[in-house]
Amino acid sequence: MYADRVLSGMRPTGNLHLGHYHGVLKNWIKLQHEYECLFFVADWHALTTHYDNPLGIEEATWQMVIDWLAAGVDPSRATLFIQSQVIEHAELHLLLSMMTPLGWLERVPTYKDQQEKLTEKDLSTYGFLGYPLLQSADILIYRANQVPVGEDQVPHIEFSREIARRFNHLYGKEPGYEEKAEAAVKKLGGKKAKLYLEMRTRYQQDGDEAALESAKALLGETQNLSLGDKERLYGYLEGGGKMILTEPEALLTEASKMPGLDGQKMSKSYGNTISLRESPEAVSKKIRTMPTDPARVRRTDPGTPEKCPVWQLHQVYSGDDVKAWVQNGCPSAAIGCLECKQPVIDGVLRELGPIQERARAYTEEPDRVKNIIADGCERARDLARETMRDVREAMGLNYG
Repeated sequence: MYADRVLSGMRPTGNLHLGHYHGVLKNWIKLQHEYECLFFVADWHALTTHYDNPLGIEEATWQMVIDWLAAGVDPSRATLFIQSQVIEHAELHLLLSMMTPLGWLERVPTYKDQQEKLTEKDLSTYGFLGYPLLQSADILIYRANQVPVGEDQVPHIEFSREIARRFNHLYGKEPGYEEKAEAAVKKLGGKKAKLYLEMRTRYQQDGDEAALESAKALLGETQNLSLGDKERLYGYLEGGGKMILTEPEALLTEASKMPGLDGQKMSKSYGNTISLRESPEAVSKKIRTMPTDPARVRRTDPGTPEKCPVWQLHQVYSGDDVKAWVQNGCPSAAIGCLECKQPVIDGVLRELGPIQERARAYTEEPDRVKNIIADGCERARDLARETMRDVREAMGLNYG
C-alpha cells in the first residue's frame, strides 16, 4: 500500500547479549538500509508479565537503547522510540478491542503456552489476554507492511492481518464511497485511469493476482493523489471499502545460530550468556571455563568436536582453516581444550571491540541517547496521529 515500512520491537530486558545481536540486531542493521524502519522499546508489553515489579523497566530501556546504537542501529536511517511515549498505541488498542472477538485472542498459540511456562506468575489478566491485540495496534498504527519475525511469531502477524481486514470491512464503507472512489479514478489521468480500471476488472472477474499487484504498484507510484483518495482506490480495487488499516506481511528471519556457553540457546534464563558490554577479562574467563566434550577428562584423551559446546561457537566465529585444525586436533588429542577455546575468545573479542567502544561514547553522553529517542518518538507520533485521524473518522468519533 505504501513504500515498504518495517516495524519491530523488543521488550526492555536491560543489557543485551550476543544472542540478541545475532538473532535480532544484525538483521535490523541490514533492514535499515533496505526499508523505512521503525524500531521500538515495547515497555507496555513488559508489563503484561512484569506488572507486579515494574521498577527496573525505565533503566532497562535506556541500557537496551545504548546497546542498539552501539551495535550499529542508525537513528539517521531508522526511527527509534518508546512504545508508551506514543499514547496513540493505547487508543488504537482500545478501539480495536471493541470489535475483536474473544475467541480470536484465546486461540493465539502463545497465550496458553506462556501460561503453562510461566506458572509462577498469575497471567489470568486482561492485559495478558489482550497483548496480541496491543501487538497488532503497534503494527497497524504505522501501517507497517513488513514485520520481521521468526516462524513461531507468524500466527501473531496473521492475527494482525485478520484484525485489519475486520476493521476495514466494518468501518471502510464511508458515505458516498463509490462516488468518491470513481472521482479519485478520474484524478489518475486518462491513461492511468484506463489501466487501473482494466486491472481492477481482471482481478475482480478473473481473480488475477498479478493484475492486483500491478494496480497497487501503479497507485504506489502516483504522486498527485491525497492519502484519502489513495486508500479509497486500494479498497476499490478489491471490491471492499476504504483501506484504513494495512494488512502486514511476515518478513521471515532466520533463527539465531548463537549458542550459549552450555550449548543450549543463549538466554538469560539459562545463565549462559555473554553480554555486549562484558569486559574482555570476563569474556575470556567465561569461555575458558565452558564445559567441553565429557570424554576429554585428561589432556591426552581424544574428543569429538560435535559433542562439545565450544565447537558450536567455532561455527559462528572461526574460518575453515581453524575449523579444520579443531577437526584434526581434537580427535587426536593433538590440541587441548584451552588451546581450542583461544580462537573463539579472539573472535568474540574482535566482534565486541567496536560495539563496546561505541557503547562507551553513548554511556558518557546520556543526553544524546535521550535526544535520539525524543526525536524518534516525535516522528512516530506524527505517523500514529495520521492513522488515528482516519480511524476516528471511520468509527464516527471525529467531533471536529
